[in-house]
Amino acid sequence: MSEHSLPDFSHVLAAAGRIKPYITPTPLLQSSLLDSWLGHKVIFKAECFQRTGAFKLRGAMSVLTDLAERQQLPRRIVANSSGNHAQAVAYAAGELGIPVTIYTANSISAVKAAATEYYGAELVRCESRLEADKAVAEASRQPDTLWIPPFNHPQIIAGQGTATLEALSQTGEVDMVCAPCGGGGLLSGTLLASRALSPKAEVIGAEPTAANDAAQSLAQGKIVTLKQPPQTLADGAATPAVGDITFEFLKQLDDFYQVEEAQIAYWTQWLQHLLKVHVEPTSAMSMAAVAAWLQEQSSPKTVLVILSGGNIDQQKMQQIWAEDYLPYPPILD
Repeated sequence: MSEHSLPDFSHVLAAAGRIKPYITPTPLLQSSLLDSWLGHKVIFKAECFQRTGAFKLRGAMSVLTDLAERQQLPRRIVANSSGNHAQAVAYAAGELGIPVTIYTANSISAVKAAATEYYGAELVRCESRLEADKAVAEASRQPDTLWIPPFNHPQIIAGQGTATLEALSQTGEVDMVCAPCGGGGLLSGTLLASRALSPKAEVIGAEPTAANDAAQSLAQGKIVTLKQPPQTLADGAATPAVGDITFEFLKQLDDFYQVEEAQIAYWTQWLQHLLKVHVEPTSAMSMAAVAAWLQEQSSPKTVLVILSGGNIDQQKMQQIWAEDYLPYPPILD
């Protein structure tokens, strides 16, 4: 499979076999109280329990184990990331003994930056995400250097799809699957696994209104790049544009929702409270889309939600809890 081809479900299955020694099978969580309030069954795939605290490790290990299998590992790895991909690439490269440099924006979460360096990566901070993207492109031109992109790569997509593969292998068929959208890698992999294992399920995505490049792209039928760095609680979805590979999958979604900042904070608070786990705003954002979708249903449904990660620093927590939303339970009208 070339770096520009579209992966299919066979690639997800192959990735699952390769990465198995390196990842943690993550649990499914449920809240009986939430289910009773909503009148539907909501199952959460808790990738916050993944090694490095997010689903991103699946994609990074997919890329490197594929290269190892073909005896094509590089001498050096570079990557660009706002945090979770940085940690994943740092950890994956360390497992295989390859030096790695990560380029990121100054706005990177402090906890994600610290973890990235702990896993052995050199961290280069840039003024913005766009500057980091330029810097990693330049670094990737060095001899025997591999650039592992955060989402727009067939093996990244295949690896991310293993989270849904794992979840649906546990749940059986469901009525809907929802995942957050940054660059679209997780959502693309989610679509591949869902179509194969639960073909009747609708697959929907969620994105911050404040970082709605994917929604604009879908509306215009072409990839739209945000002109300014987005300001959103969901920093894992603050990408300036989706990729040409992921966009092909996003166009196949059954629905796509934009989520306001207040709703992101609301669902982050409520999921932390109901599930008793540490979830990122990007993860929790999906529940706003789920609630909107459930409002339109006329019979009880079973929904799978991919909770993408759980890496949050103190500053982000203060922003999330600036207003207390727990007096207002999530009961559908």
